[in-house]
Amino acid sequence: MRKIIALVIALLVLAGCNGTVDITHADDSLATPETLEEVVDSNNQFALELYSYLSQKEGNVFFSPYSISTALAMTYEGAGGETAEEMANVFHFAENSTARQSSFAAIYNLINSPDSEYKLNTANALWAQQDYPFLETYKSTIEKYYGGKTTNMDFISNSEGSRKTINSWVEDKTNDKIKDLLPQGSINSMTRLVLTNAIYFKGKWVMEFEKKRTRDSDFWTNIETRTKIQVPMMERTDKDAKFNYAETEEVKVLEMPYKGEDISMLVILPRESLDNLSISVEKIEQWKSMLQNQRVDVYFPKFKFEKGYPLKETLSAMGMPTAFSMDADFSGIDGAKGLFIDEVYHKAYVNVDEEGTEAAAATAVVMEMSAMLEQKIFRADHPFIFMIQERSTGSILFMGRVSNPAE
Repeated sequence: MRKIIALVIALLVLAGCNGTVDITHADDSLATPETLEEVVDSNNQFALELYSYLSQKEGNVFFSPYSISTALAMTYEGAGGETAEEMANVFHFAENSTARQSSFAAIYNLINSPDSEYKLNTANALWAQQDYPFLETYKSTIEKYYGGKTTNMDFISNSEGSRKTINSWVEDKTNDKIKDLLPQGSINSMTRLVLTNAIYFKGKWVMEFEKKRTRDSDFWTNIETRTKIQVPMMERTDKDAKFNYAETEEVKVLEMPYKGEDISMLVILPRESLDNLSISVEKIEQWKSMLQNQRVDVYFPKFKFEKGYPLKETLSAMGMPTAFSMDADFSGIDGAKGLFIDEVYHKAYVNVDEEGTEAAAATAVVMEMSAMLEQKIFRADHPFIFMIQERSTGSILFMGRVSNPAE
């Protein structure tokens, strides 16, 4: 089980709470090694596919595939029809609800297992419009399998206050590393449900780097054009610098474990331009199988950055546009087709230095009520015009105006 979590975090760190968090245990009683492996493989497949989209733009990329998959899995629990089919295809969700739910619960519980060597926590929550008729079966499913409790909100009268409350929850669950996940204007009077996931990790290297040996060094931002910058480069070149390491004609692969050795960072360094590297779940598994513990001179840059992604356009392009449209079917949430996803917000933070790594991420799925299903009120309490027509032709037979019904 620990090895499965190590794989999840390795990919999380590759791409992308605190000990005081009140964690609800999720029901993983029906999870099996086979179903758990299926969910992990699905999450990892989604991770690489999303990375392919996000990496099309220049610059750094960092995200938590676990956080995004979990937030959308909670949303998927209420999806039906074409909406559910598209979401399942994008996230590779298991069709068997028992296997899917129990396995997500097992991963959730494993991540939240106490460990003195590192900090690793995740949390889920539902934020629901207080007077909207959500199905109790949906809310209980999220709490039972995802540990996500429901908090009633007043999005209609206090949109901005609700946004700040949710953002504060995210900050708390990510040790203040993810701020303002929901930007201004993201919550409005039509918002009915927000689903959130947060994840936080902090660990120290088994083989820490000495700060005094860190020095500015060249970093080639573009090998083909020979463009370089100066960055603080850490190094381990002593006799004790032993790591799991492998080389192929395409890449050099280094695994750096964190204390406790349940979690590690897997670094894939292409021999040539990263743009020319093809990566897949199968290749990663192949490279991992080649790793051998050996003496390696390691030079690794310090870095810290935060990335934010509104994912509506990306997820639509990946194959689930219906969930973001008026044709969405989330009847498993409210018993009607009254909700659609307005936007999916994701932020991730990472800081890698001589001591280790701190990483945090959060995802929010904002769901609105379809305008065409908004409760309509027709109160004829002031002057009006009326017509009596022949319906098949539309011919107006009588027409009048009522200015005073009592006259």
